[in-house]
Parts: sequence; C-alpha cells; structure tokens
Amino acid sequence: MTVDPISLEVFKNLFISVAEEMGLTLQRTAFSPNIRERLDFSCAVFDLSGRMIAQAAHIPVHLGSMPASVESALQSISTWNPGDVVILNDPYHGGTHLPDITMISPVFWAESVAFFVASRAHHADVGGMSPGSLPLSTELYQEGLIIPPIKLIEHGTQLDGVLKLILSNSRAPQERAGDLAAQLAAQRIGAIRLDHLIQTHGIDRCLAHTEALLDYAQRITQALIQALPDGTYTFCDYLEGDGQSDDPLRIMVTIRIVDDQMTVDFTGSASQTLGNVNAVEAIVRSATWYAVRLLATDDLPVNHGCFVPVKVICPPHSLLSPDFPAAVAVGNTETSQRIVDTVLGALAQALPDRIPAASQGTMNNLTIGGRDFVYYETIAGGHGASPIGPGLSGRHSHMTNTLNTPIEALEHVLPLRVLRYALREDENAGGGGVHQGGAGIERVYEFLTPCRVTINSERRLIAPYGLQGGQSGQTGQNNLIRDEVVQPLSAKVTFQAQVNDRLVIKTPGGGGWGK
Repeated sequence: MTVDPISLEVFKNLFISVAEEMGLTLQRTAFSPNIRERLDFSCAVFDLSGRMIAQAAHIPVHLGSMPASVESALQSISTWNPGDVVILNDPYHGGTHLPDITMISPVFWAESVAFFVASRAHHADVGGMSPGSLPLSTELYQEGLIIPPIKLIEHGTQLDGVLKLILSNSRAPQERAGDLAAQLAAQRIGAIRLDHLIQTHGIDRCLAHTEALLDYAQRITQALIQALPDGTYTFCDYLEGDGQSDDPLRIMVTIRIVDDQMTVDFTGSASQTLGNVNAVEAIVRSATWYAVRLLATDDLPVNHGCFVPVKVICPPHSLLSPDFPAAVAVGNTETSQRIVDTVLGALAQALPDRIPAASQGTMNNLTIGGRDFVYYETIAGGHGASPIGPGLSGRHSHMTNTLNTPIEALEHVLPLRVLRYALREDENAGGGGVHQGGAGIERVYEFLTPCRVTINSERRLIAPYGLQGGQSGQTGQNNLIRDEVVQPLSAKVTFQAQVNDRLVIKTPGGGGWGK
C-alpha cells in the first residue's frame, strides 16, 4: 500500500477531524457550564492495540494520559461488541482524577475491531466529601465514586443499573445525566465518521496510513531530541503543601539526552504524601510529553509515535507514583503544572535561548456547591516571558487549555455574582526583565446563598521563577471578605460561605526573562 507525503498529510487531518467533530458534538450538547463554556473535555482516536493515532487540540493533561485509560480498558474488557461503550474514572486504572470520566467505544469493520474512539470530560460532581469532588482529601474514597473499566452500553443497549449508580452518587444528577448523554453522542459521531472513512478509503489504506503516521511522529521527535545538546540536566521545584500540611514537596527531575533518546527521571522527588496532590504515573507522563512537544517548531502530529523516544521514570511509592488508595484529586491539576515547570527548568539549561520562564503554575481550582447546584472552574493567570517577547496576561497555560466561564453564563445558572473580573493591576504582577511576565487575573465572587467552597491552588508562597536573570512573577492570593473584614485564605482551603460573603482570587503572574 503506497503512502506518500501528500496522502500522509491528508490522513493525518482526516483522523484529527474525527476527534474534532467528537469535541464539537460534546460541547454543543453538554449541560454543564464546565463542559459547554469552558470546554473541559478531550477526544482522540486509537488503533486496535490502544495506540493513540490522533487527538484534537483539547486539554493536554487529558490527551497525554488517555492512552492509559484505553490500555486499562483493553486489559479489563475481554469481549468487545458492536455498540459497546466502556466507562471509567479510576486513577489507578487509567484515569487521572475522579471527576474526569472517560468513555471508550470500539469501531468494527468486517466483524473485527479496527479502531477505538475515546472522550474524557470533567464532570462537575461525582460525589465525595465536598461539592465538586476535589476535596482536601486523604484517600481516594473521599473524592467520589470510583468507576473501574465497565460497560455502560453493551451491544447497543444501555445498562441502566450502571447509569443509576453513577447518577445516585452525584449532587447534580440531572446535570450528570445530560453531560453523560453528550459524551455518548460524541462517541457515536466518532464511530460513524471512522466507519465512513474506512468505507471511503478501504481498511488496508487506513491501517497503512495509521502506521505511517506513528512512524513519522516518532522520527520527527527523535530528530527533535537529536538536535538538543547531549548531556544531563537537573532541576527541582516545589509544591506548597498537600492541603493537610504546609510543608513543601519537592519535584526533582534529571533529564539525560543521548543522541535521539531522552530519559526523564523523577528520582529524588518527595515521597507519597497524605493530602490530595499525589499524581498517578499517567499524569507524569502526560506532563513530560507535553513539555517535550513544546520544543517542536513544525506541526508535529501528536500520537503514540511522539512518546516512544522519551522514557519517563517515576520512583515507586512517591508523590509521582503513589500507592492505591492515596488521594489524587488535584495531582491532575496542580502537580501536573509543577511537573511542566520542573521539566522546562531543566531543558532551559540545554536551550537557554528558547525556553520561557515559568507561567502561573496553577489552575486555581474553585468548586462551589449548595443545596441544588455544583460549580467548578479554573482561573487563568500570567504566562512566563520568553526570549522573543513578554508573557501573555490572563491566559490559561500549559496543562489546562480551557476557556474562562463567561460571567453571563455563570450568573444565569448559579446563585452567584461576579463583581470584578480584570487583569491584576498590582505593580510587577508579571516578573520584570528584558521581557516581562504576563499578569494574573483578579476575580471577585459574591455569594447569594449559603454554599460550600473549596479552593485548590498553588504559587501563593513560591513565586513562578524567572529565567536568565528575569524576576519571579507575583504570587497569587485568596481572600474572603465577610462583614467588610478581609480574611486571608491559604492556597488549599475549604469553608462554608454565607450570604453576601465575597471571595477574592488573584492569580499569579508569569516570570520575567532576561536581566
């Protein structure tokens, strides 16, 4: 079967278009603002053995870790039938954290599985000890309903008992039902489009281009690594506690580059911790691959081939490879960001004229829940400056790729007001330097009903670093205003809000570049 550069480009975009149409379907049919407005979801296409072929430009932390979900499903499900849909969220069986629910569907051709399509969406609540399912937990059981790889649909028939079990464990069952239905619609669209692709071009031609795309991505990544100076590069950064203690937690990385291979070794990182910042290995690999992908200047297709030349080592029983049932609620959001900061810090030694300073380094997770509503969002901040210019202000960075939640959408469906939403005006909000880091955001909420609030954030004590003599970005702040008295809040906190309370979140700025 002949594969040439033109046909390879065509098939690359055909596979990507399947994932993109799945994403559009999911967005347009979802119920929750988190999926519909913030676009906190991802879609991808996999081959028969579970290798990722193509992804849409969705959430980096989802897409780099979703292969682990497909791998776990293939190990757990012995028989696949036309019309099957497998669902899971267990971080220790391919998931990331419990709110991220993954669906996987087979695509059949000639009575055999030819491909898989998968979607992952962050659901605003899947149970647990606090609304939003991102509690200050000390074990996985406190974080919500754990779903191992099981069939939600078998032979095209929905298993109502499985669905009822999931909905019964959410504080917003109607919203969950709507979002799960939206994911199922995305799965159907993905399967239909792949079936049409096979009918149009033939199964042999599709499979030949699948292999060619994986080989091409591997060769490009190897060439990318080979262009780096051989050597060993070490860097460390810290998390600001785990929600149970303020003791800093070290993330250490040693990158070894030899010819066209890279080893990223996290030996020396902190041991597994009591709180919720532990990150399963799928997240560590995802963040590492993302950081390496940033080095590409060409339009590198992101698939399984990209991962082959990069070996990731996670020490067992550590913060980055915890033992079940360690708490992992924000390892997916906060620890992943710090992994990126650490890997880029090491790569800056090899490429001092290319790597930017640290961006805000947090997703500023905010969950709010009352008697009949649950809400989750992340808040943007400053980007790190780079050798070619200043950092962007008020943007999501690195492992999150979501939009903001528009004030109109938020106030329409929730008993909240947003009194202020603006770039921070503090002096040196972004670190100074030849190029200045981007500024963070100030967002002020007023509560119109009593509710439970949980914040999981970082970079409130340890500022995002500058590079090549640039200054650090400004740290973030969390404050509660009650009866006009300002009460400082810690980076990770949960509290009961009263009517007319105001929550002020100021997100970090990016580091500066150059002295």
